Amino acid sequence: MQIGFIGVGLMGGPLARNLIRAGYSVLIFDLSREAIDRTIGVGSTGRAVGQAGELSVSDVVFTSLPLPKHVKDTMSGPSGLYRVMKQGSIHVELSTIDPQTAERLAAEAADRGIGYIQCTLGKTPAHAEKAEEPMFIGGDKKLTDSLANVFKVIGRPCHVGTIAASCAVKLISNMVGMTNLAVLAEGIRAGEKAGLDRKLLLELLTDTGARSFQMDVRGPWIAADDFKARFGLDLALKDVRLGCEMARAWGLDLHAMEAALEYYKQASAAGYGKEDCNAVYKAVGL
Repeated sequence: MQIGFIGVGLMGGPLARNLIRAGYSVLIFDLSREAIDRTIGVGSTGRAVGQAGELSVSDVVFTSLPLPKHVKDTMSGPSGLYRVMKQGSIHVELSTIDPQTAERLAAEAADRGIGYIQCTLGKTPAHAEKAEEPMFIGGDKKLTDSLANVFKVIGRPCHVGTIAASCAVKLISNMVGMTNLAVLAEGIRAGEKAGLDRKLLLELLTDTGARSFQMDVRGPWIAADDFKARFGLDLALKDVRLGCEMARAWGLDLHAMEAALEYYKQASAAGYGKEDCNAVYKAVGL
């Protein structure tokens, strides 16, 4: 099986490296030479190509790209990879994109005789490097089963049903997590007004119903004024925006998440986009 991989950055890189470590032949395209070298350096079965079109020989092409636009520009339209991929090949889309975009890509791929699988990722690059990344897989079950051995090499696969469901799981996860973080930031600001030390407040809240993943992980960073990017604020803004757009397209009005979206917009506009998403704290209550 020949595998192609487009985008070997923070999330795509670990998955591509796992495939190479497992002995799969992997052709890699990325705009960053550093990312390419870091990936092909783990084994002899990885090789870089100069243009995305050279992946047309692949049986399976993975894409892991920052924005829906990047996926569309790479795969779709007159100059997209779908035009040159083999009939019967499969496109596995790993990026965080909206269901509407994914479904349009799947329809275009089907018109060209190409299978489409949406496979969004649930945790961090560190989990991905250890092949412990939750993978929310959507699409035709027979098609996804045909790649079962490949998926087991790169993470922890779970078939969630439709392509839309795969996109939604990741967007819902990030919307809930980032809204929790905005609420935590509000709580810390309220504690400061009451004269509470941030670290003491977090310690006290840990034994209450206020406790959350974001409190455990990002609360101490906020208390220490540590805003070094782990998951960038602009990336969080992109995901919450996509999630809210998804909900609106389905006729849902998610008030709390829309309010969180405004906080992330304000923080980005204030120049905190390259900091960690916990920098939303700087936009709260000011």
